[in-house]
Amino acid sequence: KIMLRYDSDFSDDDGGGGGQSKYGENREGKDELLQKPFQKGKHTKVAHKNVAAHEWDREEARNRRQHLISMNAFERHKKFVSDYILYYGGKIEDFRRSMSKDKTDLDVVRENHRFLWREEDEEDMTWEKELAKKYYDKLFKEYCIADLSRYKENKFGFRWRVENEVISGKGQFHCGNKRCENKEGLKSWEVNFAYVEQGEKRNALVKLRLCPECSFKLNYHHRRKEVTVKKRPQSKENLDKSVSKKSRKQKRKDKRKHKKRRKESEEEEEEGPSESDLWRDPFMRHYNVFYYNAEYMCTQMWEMCLVSS
Repeated sequence: KIMLRYDSDFSDDDGGGGGQSKYGENREGKDELLQKPFQKGKHTKVAHKNVAAHEWDREEARNRRQHLISMNAFERHKKFVSDYILYYGGKIEDFRRSMSKDKTDLDVVRENHRFLWREEDEEDMTWEKELAKKYYDKLFKEYCIADLSRYKENKFGFRWRVENEVISGKGQFHCGNKRCENKEGLKSWEVNFAYVEQGEKRNALVKLRLCPECSFKLNYHHRRKEVTVKKRPQSKENLDKSVSKKSRKQKRKDKRKHKKRRKESEEEEEEGPSESDLWRDPFMRHYNVFYYNAEYMCTQMWEMCLVSS
């Protein structure tokens, strides 16, 4: 009799079948040769709980980091604040920034502005002073704009003109009072402006253009100096030139008048003496009267003869 035996690899692995076959041994040897050093075995042991927790924490941190990177700075800040309040308690009002100390560019200019900048003021320049100096350089410093609302107290406010006021003519062709738009009867005044700046008393000589009513307010306590246009004294060379020009013009005028008179006299000679010229001469006047009387008598005698016949 022939006995057949059916062996199975699975029975060898499980330890059944009464023993281990040669095929199973060959397969295990091949698996050991093909296994790489970094490759884990087929049948690994169950990991410890600490290892699993560590791996879970790493994965969670990776996801959280990716979520934070996708947010902008403000959203990230809000999330951190909400997490802090959630874990440690508190109110959202405690984290709001106080805006009482905030300053705009206008506030910085007001704090560091100078009516007139000197060389001493330009020492130790900070960014605030540089900003105020940049604004000062853009002002037009020929005429001032005045505030005359407290003229009875002898207190006045002056400031330089800005670009829009120069374009519109405010302070030069219009009254320099900020509450007046009069254009007629403007006068120029020179005022010694005394003011206190940065705890220091200073003086500046400024010019104003005011209408009669505002000029009265400016000179309410004492009269200021009025600025008038003075003609420059001409030199001898300029005087000689002007005299020579006048003499030439006068000669030309005289020549024109002489030509006109000559033409008029020639026209009168061609036409003969006019009736007005005849009556001007006393001799001709008596002759004309006699001539007209004789003519009148002749006409009367002729009419009498006709009547008698």
